[in-house]
Amino acid sequence: MLKNLSWTKDLALLLARIALGVVFIVHGSQKLFTYGVAGTTDAFAGMGVPLPQAAAPVAAVVELVGGIALVLGAGVLVAGLLLVLDMLGAFFIVHASSGVFIENGGFELVAALGAGALVLAVVGAGRFSVDHLVASRRRSTQDAQNLSYAR
Repeated sequence: MLKNLSWTKDLALLLARIALGVVFIVHGSQKLFTYGVAGTTDAFAGMGVPLPQAAAPVAAVVELVGGIALVLGAGVLVAGLLLVLDMLGAFFIVHASSGVFIENGGFELVAALGAGALVLAVVGAGRFSVDHLVASRRRSTQDAQNLSYAR
C-alpha cells in the first residue's frame, strides 16, 4: 500500500499545498490587481458582505499571502486557519443560499478550498516544506544545546 511508503504522504501534502495554494494565489491576485481593492470592495458591497471596505483588502491579502504560504509550506497552520475563516465567510455570507453548484453562485469551490485548507492546517505541511526545514533546524539546535548541558 502507498501509506507504507514514507514519502507518499509528504508528496501528497506537497501536491495538495501547491494545488490549493495556486488557486488561492490567483483569487487573491485577482482581487488585488485585476479588480483592484476598489472593484473588489464594490463587488463585496453588492454581495452584501458586511464592512466591504475592510473585508475586501483582508480577503485579498489572506488569499494571496496564504496561498504563497501553502505553496512554500511556511506557516501552514496559521495560513490554513486564516484561509478557512476566509472561506467560511464566503460560504455563509455569499454562497450558501445559492446551493452547491458554482454556476448558480453556489458553495462548491469555497467548500472544497476551505476543507483543503483545514486539512493542511490540522495535518501540517509535510517534509517537503519550509515548516519542516525550520522544525528540523530547531531540533538540531536543541539537541546540540542538550549535549552541551549534559557535559
